[in-house]
Order: sequence, then C-alpha cells, then structure tokens
Amino acid sequence: MIPPRPQGPWTEAFLEMMAAERGASRNTLAAYGADLADLSGFLGARGSGLETAEPADVEAYFTSLGGRGLAPATAARRRAAVRQFYRFVMGETWRVDDPSRRVAAPRLGRPLPKVLSGDEVERLIAAAGVGSPAPGARLAAMVELAYAAGLRVSELTSLTLAAVAGDPAYLMVKGKGGKERPLGERARAAVKAYLPHRPSFLAKGAKLSPWLFPSRGRAGRLTPRRFAQLLGEAATLAGIDPERVSPHVLRHAFATHLLEGGADLRVVQTLLGHSDIATTQIYTHVAQDRLAEVVRTRHPLARRGGRCED
Repeated sequence: MIPPRPQGPWTEAFLEMMAAERGASRNTLAAYGADLADLSGFLGARGSGLETAEPADVEAYFTSLGGRGLAPATAARRRAAVRQFYRFVMGETWRVDDPSRRVAAPRLGRPLPKVLSGDEVERLIAAAGVGSPAPGARLAAMVELAYAAGLRVSELTSLTLAAVAGDPAYLMVKGKGGKERPLGERARAAVKAYLPHRPSFLAKGAKLSPWLFPSRGRAGRLTPRRFAQLLGEAATLAGIDPERVSPHVLRHAFATHLLEGGADLRVVQTLLGHSDIATTQIYTHVAQDRLAEVVRTRHPLARRGGRCED
C-alpha cells in the first residue's frame, strides 16, 4: 500500500509541477509523494518539518534509511525526490537555502545481468516446444530467435513476416539496432516449423497480418508481456526458477555465451545494437566470472589441490 502524500502546500505544488512540466507518470508521482511523506514524518519526530528542516535533519534522515534495509535503488530514489523538491522550493524563493545539498548519493553498483547456462537454454527451448503443436511451435521459434539473434523483446514481438521472407540466413530487425541479424540453422529451422501454424493465430475472420507472431488480441500480435508469461511457464516445465528467466535474460545469454566462445567484444556490440561499447562490456565480467568458476570446478588440479610437475 502506498503511503498517503504529505498534504503541505509546498509538496502539492512540487507534485503538480512534476506532472505538468516534466510529464511524470502517476507511479512516479505516487512514489515521490510517498518519499516526501516519509521524510515529513521523520522530521516531525525531530520537531521540524519540510519547511524548516536543517541540513543536519536531512542528513540524519538518510542515515536512518541505512538501518531499514532498503535497497540502494530505493534510497537513491528518495534522495532524488528530496533534492528535486528543495531545488523546486528554492526556485520558487520559498527558501533561500537547500538543506539537502550535503546529502551524498548512495553508491549504486551496476548489477550483473542474470545468465542461463547453455544447458539451461537447451532445456528451456525443449520445454517451449512441449504442448499443443501450434503454441509449442510458436514459443519454440520465439525462444530460438531471441537467443540466436540477441533480440530485445520489443524487436522480437515486432518482427514482420517480411523479416524472414528474404535471405533465410538473416533476419530483418527494426529497433534500436535497426540492422540485419545473422541466424543459425536451428533458428531458421524453428521458424520454418512454426510458419504452417501461423494462420491459426490470426484474428477471427482475418486472412492477412503483417506480424510474424500474430495474435487474436487487441494488439494484433503477441505482446511482450504475454511472451514473458509463456517463457515463465516453459522455465517451470524445464525445472528452472522462473525468477531467473525473462525475455531479456535470453539476450544476456546470447551475449555472454558469444564472449565465452571467444567472440570479439566489438562484434558482440554490433550484434546487440549497442551504440556505446561500455554497455556491452558488462557482459565481459559475467563471462569472466563463469570462466573462473569453470576453472575452479572442472580443472583437475583445482579439484584435487595437486601441483603441476615439469
């Protein structure tokens, strides 16, 4: 349950500004309102308030957050809400100082992406094809394509029939990358096996659809959310924790497994459609961690604690 917003005029004016001038969503407004309500309650216990808070009061508030076990991202959002609030207040000349100016930003380590092993991907693909022929063929084709080409889920669900109508070795993808993606034989075979079942997913009475994965739903094509749901069901069937599986995890697996296989980082960057190689470099850490684990668990000297002799 979202805590109620503080009802002070400064807070209401700030939230109205966020909505009108910055286009903040309802969820963002609710979150910022809850953050300021939390601060207001803390300050009230100290005999202060949003209007009269001193730097020491705000610093004490953020220090207290550390003892609540909040996630770094939540603490960072609360800091952002408070900083933006007091900047707005100063801009309105309601205060001449900013009591949040000395608050240090929480350090946010960039989380490493979740990655499935090659064996887990194989099990997931096999589980995707289980069940009724048409839904099974469709899901298997989608998983194969996502993993084979490192597609974003938006790119996958936006594929058109024309994307696979040309050279069968390549997939025409529209999205951030906006380029052709090479396809392996398995992915091409999965798409070929799915195509005879495609008409069964067309809307009632419809004979044509531009989408590779059409749907009878309002969107006319399978949505990212529905694909994620089907993927979770396949993960459960494969004996994999569904929390570890998502459409984006397949993209992570594509990149990490390429790097583990010796692919050049620049090549992976191009295949993923990243404009900045720094975005791609996070996968090198995942690959290195996994390779180190292989050495620790599979190398005979590491297992036996032996020493190599000349």
